[in-house]
Amino acid sequence: MPELPEVETIRRGLVPRLEGHTLSGALCRVAGLRQPLPAGLNDLLAGQRLHAVERRAKYLLLRCDNGTLILHLGMSGYLRVVDRELPPGKHDHLDLLFSDGQALRFNDARRFGLLLWTTDDPQHHPLLSGLGPEPFDEAFTGDYLLERARGRTASIKTLIMDQRIVVGVGNIYASEALFLAGIHPARAAGRISLERYRRLVDVIRSVLGEAIAAGGTTIRDFSDSDGKPGYFALSLRVYGREGEACPQCGGKIRQERIGGRSSFFCPRCQH
Repeated sequence: MPELPEVETIRRGLVPRLEGHTLSGALCRVAGLRQPLPAGLNDLLAGQRLHAVERRAKYLLLRCDNGTLILHLGMSGYLRVVDRELPPGKHDHLDLLFSDGQALRFNDARRFGLLLWTTDDPQHHPLLSGLGPEPFDEAFTGDYLLERARGRTASIKTLIMDQRIVVGVGNIYASEALFLAGIHPARAAGRISLERYRRLVDVIRSVLGEAIAAGGTTIRDFSDSDGKPGYFALSLRVYGREGEACPQCGGKIRQERIGGRSSFFCPRCQH
């Protein structure tokens, strides 16, 4: 699933190509994805200017004159800016059409993606209103994490992957950050010191920033708005490396299921 760095990479690719441009409508080749597409989307968008392409957690927010499109890529969705006359591929389910001849094409093989329209503040939408702070926000601190972890017996990995606690720390990035912080992913969240939480916040930001700079992580089929893959996978220290040598101590990296997800860690370096 595209995570925060992948979605941010796409957002940054779309901004110079689409912001300030005028929509001429939409071409929907299916009635819905995870949910039905907005009724009358073509007429609704025609003539509206796309003022900003923003991101909240893993959602893209396309702010127009009279409202906002909320877009989620689902498990395998991706976006490309193409000539609107380019014939669609098998899973090209939706085009947002622009008056200059471009189209923002949404491909989603599994159809777990989402496109919604709201005329209200999108931050108040039920999908977004309960989300935690962004990992780069000032509100996300070691003190904040310690307070949210107080009394919790659930694992630290489960805590930092909870989107109500902090957004965008998916499975790959949780494993990488906990390795760099020296914290075992199964350790109870309520039994971690403030000093270690402050270190964890720093490395979460570092790992996500590194992934954004590298264009995201390609595990299966992520690509940015130009169809180019992300390269952070080349820098992964523990994720997907079970049985390989730890880059710090040389011991073997292990894999366990924690909170229902595959977790990779070094039993020597993380405790």
